[in-house]
Amino acid sequence: MRLVALDVKGTGGHERDGEAILEIALVPIDGWRPDPSAAFSTLLNPGRPVPRRSWIAPGLTDVALRSAPRLGDVQPALDRRVNGSYLVGYDITAQWPLLRRNCPQLAPAGLIDTLQLARMIDPGHRNNLPAVIDQLRQTRRVGELSVSLPGRALWDATGAAVLLGALAVPALGPDVSLPELLAVAGVDPDRRERRLMRTPIPVPINRGDARVTAAARWF
Repeated sequence: MRLVALDVKGTGGHERDGEAILEIALVPIDGWRPDPSAAFSTLLNPGRPVPRRSWIAPGLTDVALRSAPRLGDVQPALDRRVNGSYLVGYDITAQWPLLRRNCPQLAPAGLIDTLQLARMIDPGHRNNLPAVIDQLRQTRRVGELSVSLPGRALWDATGAAVLLGALAVPALGPDVSLPELLAVAGVDPDRRERRLMRTPIPVPINRGDARVTAAARWF
């Protein structure tokens, strides 16, 4: 199986179908570890001014975006990395619909949500990605691997890749199979309603399992 961590930054969900992508990052995962040497990350020119909003990361300004490529310019690079891959993301149910609306020809093999995986280990989990990475004492590692900052696409994609290994291996074992991983963190890429995609998938694991308990101690 080919795993690729994804993060997409947009103009905001309030724009609904008109939301534009401002930044995207894709980080291959090899042996449960992100491979920064093969990562792809770019700003994207949305073709229109972007109002300053609290949720738009620093650096995603009109000045920076004006000289960035258009989405169509990077389409071949996205096709090569996404098609046939399992996309991994923290709250992938927010990332994938935006990407699919803008790039309907992309065809991943499936989606894996590390937020869902975190909630499998800790049902009360509500933290954002930087907080989870910090709880796992992985903030410095993610920064070194991504050479980026929290809130930017490359940092968040790298963080999602680190989180997958940090949670899946202790909870499910180093030889976890793809069906086992999809059973606890899989998301159907063809579901169009975000509310439905957020519905937890039943976990076929005894929560008293020592591996799950060990992973839960990290939170």
